[in-house]
Amino acid sequence: MRNAIRIISLLAILVLSNVAVGDHLQDGLDAYDVGDYEKALAVCMPYAEAGDRAGQFCIGRLYANGFGVPMDDNLALKWYGLAAEQGHSEAQFNLGVMHANGWGVPMSEEEAAKWYRLAAEQGLVIAQTSLANICHSGRGIEQSLVEAFKWFAIAAALGDTNAEFKRDAVAAELSAEELQSGKDLTQSWLDAFDGQVLEAGRID
Repeated sequence: MRNAIRIISLLAILVLSNVAVGDHLQDGLDAYDVGDYEKALAVCMPYAEAGDRAGQFCIGRLYANGFGVPMDDNLALKWYGLAAEQGHSEAQFNLGVMHANGWGVPMSEEEAAKWYRLAAEQGLVIAQTSLANICHSGRGIEQSLVEAFKWFAIAAALGDTNAEFKRDAVAAELSAEELQSGKDLTQSWLDAFDGQVLEAGRID
């Protein structure tokens, strides 16, 4: 009986500790959002070093933008990379942006497309439109108008009104068969998607 009580008490302590830890990290994320970068750095860095992907993404943004720290693309890539490898969609997208622009790495649309695709599959709308643009242009990857239509159509379905115009423009370049294929691919993706739709706005 005593052991059971001790186990229950320990579990309660662990749950409360996790809540406190989560709230504390959120304080750092909130500080970033309001421009208190010194606090964001102080709060998020221990979490980032402990392997928390949200903390790593926060630190990556600080170094990428020079907020509260000297701008450092190498450190931004490091922290974005750690968060991205753990599936953080915004970190994946930001890695794509850095590769697309050659910030701290050789410019590579192919590498950018890789990271955009990972984020796009998770429902990050800005990554979907970025991937669609690359598929449409064929810069660094094989051009695919059907894939471009698919990702613009998905982004439009998830709320990006600008993507609607691009979807329709690409549709005009497709044959009837290609258009139907694009629509089928779009619907299949939407039917399978069970994640959270992430905003279409710019991610810094």
